[in-house]
Amino acid sequence: MPSIVGLIIVLGCVFGGYAMEHGNFSIIIQPIEWLIIFGAATGALVIMSSMPILKGLISGAIQALTKPGVYSKQDFVDLLLLLNDIFKKIKKEGLISIEQDIENPESSKIFSNYPKILSNHIVINFIRDTFRSILTTNITHFELEGLLENEIEVIYHELSAPAHKLQVLADSMPGLGLVAAVLGIILTMGLINEPPEVLGHHLSIALAGTFTGILTCYGFMAPLSQKMEMFCEEQKEYLNVIKVAIVNFIGGGAPQIAVEFARRTIPPHMRPSFDELDQLMKQRK
Repeated sequence: MPSIVGLIIVLGCVFGGYAMEHGNFSIIIQPIEWLIIFGAATGALVIMSSMPILKGLISGAIQALTKPGVYSKQDFVDLLLLLNDIFKKIKKEGLISIEQDIENPESSKIFSNYPKILSNHIVINFIRDTFRSILTTNITHFELEGLLENEIEVIYHELSAPAHKLQVLADSMPGLGLVAAVLGIILTMGLINEPPEVLGHHLSIALAGTFTGILTCYGFMAPLSQKMEMFCEEQKEYLNVIKVAIVNFIGGGAPQIAVEFARRTIPPHMRPSFDELDQLMKQRK
């Protein structure tokens, strides 16, 4: 389910409950305090992040808000079928036969059958570089496995960096809300000679800053960072399927065996059954 649905639930329940108790929204809706809190948060994010991370955070947050996940069951099925097509061609025509497919996947008959995979630059580059290493070196399947594991970790680290930065920012939001609250109290102390109702009103406004910081942290930013992290895990799982299939095939496994090893690596809720995949492979013969 897209995260934006959860965001609507959070806001609806928090502000709905406040409205049911006849709360005064003019007190908690304070644009100046929002400027202090979110302006400071934006500045802190710029300080601790590089431009690629900032871009990744924005695109990752939009993706997490609007999409239920990175991959579907059909995406994993397509990946297994693609790997099977590649392995069968190598088995039939030799390793060198896929060189043109790897170098020019856009014009490859194999890759053109899977347009969604073809548009995924991370996956395409991972497959291309792997087969380039196989074609141009005498790398063993043990060495290949270590190489691919290392690359997957590097990719995962880069993809997950924006989520980690968002989590750090989320942890700082209650503190930034407290900053706005303290500034509000300072202003209130300047009105110490005013009647109690005036002081109470200004203290309420000051506390709204703490409310905004805490709600933003626990109701929005922290859950969103976890969703972004989950998307990174899905990308890692997808690449791991490729790694397992290729390593097993290069180690001497038959195409169907290599694909079966890969199928067993897919998370159960996304994994096609043996019969389902076998039927799809027979249809493609």
